[in-house]
Amino acid sequence: MKILFMGTPDIAASCLSALLDAGEQVVAAVTQADRPKGRGYTLTPPPVKVLAAERGIPVYQPDTLRSEEFSALLAEIDPDLIAVVAYGKILPKNVLNYPRYGCINVHASLLPKYRGAAPIQRAIMEGERETGVTTMFMAEGLDTGDMLLSESFAIEKNDDFGTVHDRMAALGGRLLCETVTLLRKGKAVRVPQDEARSTYAKKIEKADCHLDLTKSAAVLDPYIRGLSPVPLSFVRRENGKMLKIARAEVREGRGVPGTVLAVDDGKKGGILVACGEGALLFTEIVPEGKGRMRAADYVRGRQIQVGEVLS
Repeated sequence: MKILFMGTPDIAASCLSALLDAGEQVVAAVTQADRPKGRGYTLTPPPVKVLAAERGIPVYQPDTLRSEEFSALLAEIDPDLIAVVAYGKILPKNVLNYPRYGCINVHASLLPKYRGAAPIQRAIMEGERETGVTTMFMAEGLDTGDMLLSESFAIEKNDDFGTVHDRMAALGGRLLCETVTLLRKGKAVRVPQDEARSTYAKKIEKADCHLDLTKSAAVLDPYIRGLSPVPLSFVRRENGKMLKIARAEVREGRGVPGTVLAVDDGKKGGILVACGEGALLFTEIVPEGKGRMRAADYVRGRQIQVGEVLS
């Protein structure tokens, strides 16, 4: 089975690696363009491009999938199956209909919940206690195709986007390989999605990251974890500077929301901030213009005082 792989970020690279390690015939990889990253805006290739190049897989980075050039490339590659993992662009109808085994997708949620761009983050932010991976046939709608395989796992109390993402990557690679095997053997079972249960996980915007401290600490805790280690939630200090929150704990406390109730430079210390109900102890932070640090070290440097109101 000749497989064309389409994907871009780390989770896609993990799935591509799983296919290759399983001995599948991946004939080419399509990924998005190199992007500038870091303070120096260095042009950086996406993880799928790096991995494919290391493993000797031809890599293509088309500006669009709707051009005659890509149609000609698709005919030249002539895949039996297209496997898609977080590619980042919608596949047009002619691409969806090309391979005889169809186009399959690895989606990082238990469909039909959390269709869309940010399923991992949104599931954690909304306090879900479990999530998982679903493989599916791709259709013209957004993550609406018939499901093939799915497997769930618990979101633990201290899980954040980083830990759940890594678990997703490993599980996604395994389920993708199992799905390919079922398709090859003609044993894949299509399960239509229940539209009545569908939800949408919209892309994370900067406005989503600004913590509303009038909400309860219990609500804000999973919100912080869902945005850590990237892009990170944040508050504003009285001087207007941004203070990003990498890790926090729910604690007892009462006061005007946003008020710094206590500061502690001890090993298990940090910055205790009043919320609409209860309080949050910020234990790891990223001050504006600086790197990630323990909040206790920030306190030790006398960077913040009791009584300051964060917005």
